[in-house]
Amino acid sequence: MKTSFLHKTFWLTTTFALPFAPNALADIHLATLFSDGAVLQRGMDAPVWGTADAGEVITASFNGKHAKTTADNSGRWLLKFSAMPAGGPFDLAVSGKNTVVVHNVAVGEVWVASGQSNMEFPLNTFAPNDPVYGPKAKAEIAAANDPLLRMFTVTKKMSPDGATDNTPGPDGAWKAATPLEAGKFSAVAYYYACELRHKLNVPVGIIHTSWGGTPAEAWTSRRALEADARLKPLFASWDKKLADYPAEQKKYEEQTLRGWQQKVAKAKVEGKSAPAKPRPPEGPNSPHRLSTLFNAMVNPLIPYGIKGVIWYQGESNSGDPATYKTLFPAMIKDWRSRWNQGEFPFLFVQLANFQAVQKQPVEGGWAFLREAQLMTLSLPNTGMALAIDLADPEKPDDVHPHNKREVGRRLSLIALARVYDQKVASYSGPIYSGFKIAGNKVRLSFNHADGGLVAKNDNLKGFAIAGKDGNFVWGDAKIEGGEVVVSSQQVAEPAAVRYNWAMNPIGNLYNKEGLPASSFRTDTEAAH
Repeated sequence: MKTSFLHKTFWLTTTFALPFAPNALADIHLATLFSDGAVLQRGMDAPVWGTADAGEVITASFNGKHAKTTADNSGRWLLKFSAMPAGGPFDLAVSGKNTVVVHNVAVGEVWVASGQSNMEFPLNTFAPNDPVYGPKAKAEIAAANDPLLRMFTVTKKMSPDGATDNTPGPDGAWKAATPLEAGKFSAVAYYYACELRHKLNVPVGIIHTSWGGTPAEAWTSRRALEADARLKPLFASWDKKLADYPAEQKKYEEQTLRGWQQKVAKAKVEGKSAPAKPRPPEGPNSPHRLSTLFNAMVNPLIPYGIKGVIWYQGESNSGDPATYKTLFPAMIKDWRSRWNQGEFPFLFVQLANFQAVQKQPVEGGWAFLREAQLMTLSLPNTGMALAIDLADPEKPDDVHPHNKREVGRRLSLIALARVYDQKVASYSGPIYSGFKIAGNKVRLSFNHADGGLVAKNDNLKGFAIAGKDGNFVWGDAKIEGGEVVVSSQQVAEPAAVRYNWAMNPIGNLYNKEGLPASSFRTDTEAAH
């Protein structure tokens, strides 16, 4: 009876995407996630699903456990194995009118890795043109030999109108970390998984689903977007794009592309580099469209048993950080609600430094998006890894910091400390927690000032101070115990302080474990 209830509830609450065509229902088929080399999450019930004939009785066995269910009127079925400890590999056998056997299935830790290009960025991207990280990545790929570190990379796919029974997915296959396959792995996810493998000594599986250049609203269900009135402008914006698309596409094809082709021809004659091809207008088949990637690249993964999510995204939402303050938490809540596994860990990366190095006390830019990410820590069971110091100083215009190993390591510190109760000296850089004004000085306090605060490689920099007029000037900042004291001879009555408030800030506040402080501002109620 329990299996039957779960079975019915699943199909009523989840839009299901099948990894095969619906005209092949005579035999049992499993969703693609349940294929050779899969990793199932330890310590919780493991859902397994697929299709068969309507009313067909399905039995399954795995690691000495057995489960049984019946396909519904549409031929869909779901069963669950009770919680198991880490181990394997084992065979998964599912039987009805035919039998399907999935080999080499391990039980361990399963994480979803998602976002845009900084998560998608594969290990082998380094090798051709990076003199520092290229050789390191090449050596890493050559040495990859871990049959219990596996990744399932979801094929890029869009579904603007919602995943339906006719939608294939998720497309992909489980691959083990070998010299042949590791280079194609998401670099951040690979390094994260390596840390977990080393510290936990259990199989680790990553389900990698990302798409470069995409905004968070594409990864959020329509139901969640519609539920918050503050997100209504997203619908108005896309309604206009879709209405304007036919005319804009015609203009693009007849004018923009023609002009670009002429410039390419001219550059070739002059021996110059050709200009980049202009981007087409966004339309019905854009991966930026609301919910299109949730439908095709997240929803088909549900309700696969997972431990949590790592996320690296935000660059494509940097033009509207105010909306991101609502959108990003809404997306996290949406995923948790859909998975129905409680408030599972959701760990994310705060945006890295980018473009020209800061010159003025306050420059803004991505600082506002970083603030939105910082505010998201108010959600339970979230964690934020900082990347503010990881961009290559020789390539400030590269939006992809190449030190992905450190990004993965910093994410893993959060997981090891807060998810796996491992002893970690520090898992976060200093996070601003409050301020007090005393005369002409502002005293700033921080969480995660483990072992004390330090100024890395120099006197403390990056702090700006202002009076009630809002005119920020560079502040004189000093570390006193676990606090930072900021003042300026130009500001007799201080009212606010900002730190690292720029695209590529100069701040150097760290804790003694070498983790950088997050940017922040005191002149907003959200920062307290």
